Amino acid sequence: MHGYLTILIIFCLITTSLLMLFYISNGPEKIDSSDIRSLPGNIKCDSGPRIIDFPKKPIGPFFNDNPSCACRNNNSLNQFVPENELQDLQKRRIEEYKQHQIRTGKQNDVLLLAPPNTPLQYPIRGFRVSPMNKTLIPGLAVQTQNRDIYQVSLRVGKGVLSVLDVQEGEDVNGENEGNLTISSTSLEKLNDLLSRVTYTSTIYHIKTEDLAYFSFENHEVIFPITIRRLSVPVLYDPGKDINSLVTVLVKAFLRYKELKVLIESIRVNYPNIKIIIADDSHEPEKIDGDNIEHYIMPPAQGWFAGRNLAVSQVTTKYFLWVDDDFVFLNQTRIESFVKIMEAVPELDVVGGEVDGNRFAFKLLYQEGNSDEGGCITRVKATYGPVPGLDKCFFVDGVVNYFMARTDAVRRVGFDPFLKRVAHTEFFLDGLGELLVATCQGLRIGHQKHTSSGTYKHFRHPAKADGHRKLIHHYFKNHLKCIIY
Repeated sequence: MHGYLTILIIFCLITTSLLMLFYISNGPEKIDSSDIRSLPGNIKCDSGPRIIDFPKKPIGPFFNDNPSCACRNNNSLNQFVPENELQDLQKRRIEEYKQHQIRTGKQNDVLLLAPPNTPLQYPIRGFRVSPMNKTLIPGLAVQTQNRDIYQVSLRVGKGVLSVLDVQEGEDVNGENEGNLTISSTSLEKLNDLLSRVTYTSTIYHIKTEDLAYFSFENHEVIFPITIRRLSVPVLYDPGKDINSLVTVLVKAFLRYKELKVLIESIRVNYPNIKIIIADDSHEPEKIDGDNIEHYIMPPAQGWFAGRNLAVSQVTTKYFLWVDDDFVFLNQTRIESFVKIMEAVPELDVVGGEVDGNRFAFKLLYQEGNSDEGGCITRVKATYGPVPGLDKCFFVDGVVNYFMARTDAVRRVGFDPFLKRVAHTEFFLDGLGELLVATCQGLRIGHQKHTSSGTYKHFRHPAKADGHRKLIHHYFKNHLKCIIY
């Protein structure tokens, strides 16, 4: 027995020494509150009197900040901003970035660490409430040895707590407040009261979180409460054939000869599928045909403005994007895209190949710090195969020939500021929002280039336009640099 106690005491002393050394070398001035929101409560060695207290309460609210990211070859986007405008632009960008973090719930991105040992039972994740609606908190309980009295407390920051059907003699303090205390001489009765604890948010917000602090004696745990407004499903009737599932979209500009060849090739196998054309040519020509919607735009509004217009008119579950100089081949089958999208409902975009070119890429993004912004690099690579689909691979972006889920693309949209050279930029805006894949064997042809000098003039803008685009990315996407 004495040997056992000696070993236990030596173990506790070694553990305590290691903790003290860690604390000395990583003192309070070195603890980064952005990395840890809460640490375990009292850590106690039962055989000795020494107790080491770690901070229990998070420091907040705050936004996590990241280290600066490196730009290759000093390729910072702020070099394209006129020197006399840079300071004001940076101030506006910082303020907009703060607003963005609030809107996207960045303040809810907290790291919670579970205590190593606790008698408290509580919901780890999945507890969701509607704003300002009373909801039972599931799973609250205490598992411990006999005590003369049991007392627990709960507190929240964005709502109030209560206990349903409190009877005379039940010791509950703090009803309909942010702090609630429950006491009982019976563990069974205490757990019965805990099973009736409710939470009601007191602020109206459609997407936020609260943190609940649940404590018993020296033990405290923290669990999240997700506050969400329920959304209504938006479903598309797939109908009975491909014409009810897919719309073909085209952005047209000057190349009417190529556009007519494209339409004729589509009609070979798909005589009734709807084709939507967004056209910003200087002198529009009339495009006739059944199930063709030809929208005339103001001249030279650009690539993304046309895409927005075309997508806004889609009434089907999916759309197929093609350029006006593509041509359907005998092997071009819209049904092949649909089969993939239906097999993997999580997919938002599936890209094919144009004359054997799939142009699939990844966007390597470092968030960077809040002052300088992030760094992004486009590389030709994939993330790996889509499960169950050997010829499909996850990516961040694909070639101009793709099928997309209509509602998903509408949520991201196409930035109309980008008029001439713009494709990767859509997938940049959709990073983290769109699940994208590229697949082999989904082929379409590309007509030979016979473009006029006028078209080439607009297709390849001046260097000043390129600089304006980079300044736009600097502000809009909060980027320090972008490398294609």
